[in-house]
Amino acid sequence: MKLLLRNHTSTLLLALALAGLALPPAAVHAQQSAKAAKAAKAKKARKAKTPPPPKKPAVDYEGEFVNFGQWKEVKQFLDDMAAKHGFDRLELETLMGKVRYVDSAVQLMKPAPPGKPKNWQAYSKLFIEPVRINGGVRFWDANRDALARAEALYGVPAETIVGIIGVETVYGANTGRFRVLDALTTLAFAYPLAPQRTARMEFFKGELESTLLYARQSGIDPFSMLGSYAGAVGLPQFMPSNIVKYAVDFDGDGRVDLRNSPSDAIGSVAAFLVAHGWNRDDPGPIVYAATVSPSRQWERYLNQGLEAKFRQEDLMADGVVTTSSLPAGMPFGLVDLQNGSEPTEFWLGTNNFFAITQYNRSFFYAMSVVELGRAVKLTRQQM
Repeated sequence: MKLLLRNHTSTLLLALALAGLALPPAAVHAQQSAKAAKAAKAKKARKAKTPPPPKKPAVDYEGEFVNFGQWKEVKQFLDDMAAKHGFDRLELETLMGKVRYVDSAVQLMKPAPPGKPKNWQAYSKLFIEPVRINGGVRFWDANRDALARAEALYGVPAETIVGIIGVETVYGANTGRFRVLDALTTLAFAYPLAPQRTARMEFFKGELESTLLYARQSGIDPFSMLGSYAGAVGLPQFMPSNIVKYAVDFDGDGRVDLRNSPSDAIGSVAAFLVAHGWNRDDPGPIVYAATVSPSRQWERYLNQGLEAKFRQEDLMADGVVTTSSLPAGMPFGLVDLQNGSEPTEFWLGTNNFFAITQYNRSFFYAMSVVELGRAVKLTRQQM
């Protein structure tokens, strides 16, 4: 009986449609419901046939097992850790048996082939750009209280902290997904052939030591620490030794978490800068634009270390000129930002500029932090 009624209804709807007559509301509703049910059924079928997206791997590399625990240099390192810090030697050997060799870290540490001359304008475009500027505004708004507290406690302006975290990880978007223990062990004992290879291996051995100490102190599995291919951790990309020395529990939860706590990252960046010479009493900008005379007497101020140590009077006498007045009695360093075939930019850097270079020993890096911080602050003020 139901089948006859359904067929009758279908015949009636077809006749009305052929006659050009409007369908009654009930018929329209029935027709729409039938179409919706059919579409839902088709969607469900397609979904059933579509395989789920592949699961994202826990780390960004394929680690190779090479049994680091059998290497002579590694055995000596483990002996030293047991004797110096009281680690259980057998536990360390078991831990090292789980470490993987990271070839991508080795490849990334190889010296770059000779290329184009340094170009500040090209470099700066990678960092002073809309994604980082807009992300900086959001980060500042979301963490305004922690930034204000860090500025009050340490004397480091919010824009400088925002600039560093923006340059380092785009406010936590790119913190790295390498197991720190894998990366540091690889670089400590299998660093590629390169200038200063021995010194670099000693540096990474020190970072590996700090990783094990920090993990024990914090009560965490050292394999749970994720970071960059060079072992840097969290929003501010602190090396493990810097976590031990300078990181602070700025959110007051009883632990330092640079990967998941923006507050801890903010306080730790400020603490690091103060420990490396940041002076809250320095007035005015961090850098001052300058020009130089054709005499080239000013060249003796270049490549003189990462510190502000020259008197204004001497700089001016040798042909360095600024477009704005300088604070009386403050020392400066001459900063040259090369632009390839274009003219070099010159600036006078303060103590606070050179404190930023202790985070990354590069004028390009420090200037990117300054310019990104300025851009974020200006954009935020205009909103």
